[in-house]
Amino acid sequence: MHEILEILYENAKATPSEIAALLGKSEEEVAREIKEMEDAGIIRKYITLINWEKLDQSVVFAVLELKVALQRKTGYDAVAERIARFSEVESVRLVSGGHDLSVTVRGKSMKDIAYFVAEKIAPLDGVQSTCTHFILKSYKEHGAILTEQPKPERLVITP
Repeated sequence: MHEILEILYENAKATPSEIAALLGKSEEEVAREIKEMEDAGIIRKYITLINWEKLDQSVVFAVLELKVALQRKTGYDAVAERIARFSEVESVRLVSGGHDLSVTVRGKSMKDIAYFVAEKIAPLDGVQSTCTHFILKSYKEHGAILTEQPKPERLVITP
């Protein structure tokens, strides 16, 4: 199962046939295992990694650091689950260190994100403070390098 997940993590478009060939299993066995993992919630979603900087339209990402008042019985879960419901939110993580939650958000502009934080996140019950870090450039996402790598050039060989 772990081997299949590693292959899909590297290439979500890998077909059961391709995975079976790599692992020496039957296509039916691989397809069954993938279906079982989807049904069990192990595989939650297949994603496409987009290099937004290559597009003309504006897309801005920011990482929010949130300090949260600990909720009785639910811990941080109630606040985190509420924040996760916003369409602007890409990810919500409980983290250690100087803040409690790390939230990645996406918007059309810095102003849109600032408005979202001020109007929707900061006023939430349990949110004590916010700190917004705008992402200026991404170099690597989900294990993939986003910057252009120079293609190796061969030297001309002369006799």
